[in-house]
Amino acid sequence: MSNHFSAANLQHAGDDARLDLTDLFVFAAPDNPDRTVLIMDSNPFTKGDGFHPDAVYRFNIDTDGDSLADVVFSFTFSELRDGRQTATAYYATGSEAQTREPRGDVLIEAAGVSFDATATPVQAGPCRLFAGKRSDPFFADAEGVLHWLVGGQAGDFEWTGSDTFAGANILSIALEVPNDMLGGGPLIGAWITISLRRDGVLVPMDRGGNPSFNPILNADDIKDEFNSTDPVDDVKNYLHPLSEVLQRHGYAPDEATAAARTLLPDILRYDRTGPAHYPNGRVMTDDAFSARMIFMTHGRANPQGVKPHDDLLAHFPYLGPPNT
Repeated sequence: MSNHFSAANLQHAGDDARLDLTDLFVFAAPDNPDRTVLIMDSNPFTKGDGFHPDAVYRFNIDTDGDSLADVVFSFTFSELRDGRQTATAYYATGSEAQTREPRGDVLIEAAGVSFDATATPVQAGPCRLFAGKRSDPFFADAEGVLHWLVGGQAGDFEWTGSDTFAGANILSIALEVPNDMLGGGPLIGAWITISLRRDGVLVPMDRGGNPSFNPILNADDIKDEFNSTDPVDDVKNYLHPLSEVLQRHGYAPDEATAAARTLLPDILRYDRTGPAHYPNGRVMTDDAFSARMIFMTHGRANPQGVKPHDDLLAHFPYLGPPNT
């Protein structure tokens, strides 16, 4: 899994697939290096009805390296009626980016959500936006790893050669933004969040930065707490438990701490002066799952046999049409 099933016991965050983030991708627009593409996927295997109407979906961008959001793109959705749903997109900076509420400038209101093979982007201020159902781009032999996790992580796991996510669908928010909306420098940090409104208050439900972090590396008794906290507190809260996990898989203590610090805080870093390939940003063809398992097992795992999906598009929104 990337961030699929990131709650305890490999369940959905909030016990609702609509609140379960799956992937974050960050890369330069292929036809314009002065623009950056941000893609957030959620709802593994598209259970439930559309995007959650009581949730706020967010791209969080750190522009100065302090692990706090300086720029935020927030999205809210209407109720799904007669198979139709609309989205509203917001852009906030500064103090307005420090709240979970959707604040700042409204980029677009009542943008249509696509649930069929049509992928028609809309202009949202200076940005391009797509929201809707797409083919899940994540490729992973998750079955082999699940057997290994359920078996108590004893011994070396074996890949099965089966792509768990072939033919699966997700709900995607794809945004192409001018680089100057992401701060002045070339280096940014990105993570995605979903918060759910309960009794008038937004409660954090799920978050993700680096692929396959929370579902694979965090113990069950940490997963839900991790989803409810913010990256700025990650080193304080999770450096020690993550180091302990790595030591159980062959890392020396000092080596484990150093390795854990490469993933904490859980923010996907992207330096626009270099090509986007994980861990510098992420594109859909990056084999992040192999990289994570090789990292976790101190180099004892081999790359998986499954390959990137062949339905990816060369143009925005880049993810393939939904599978039937």
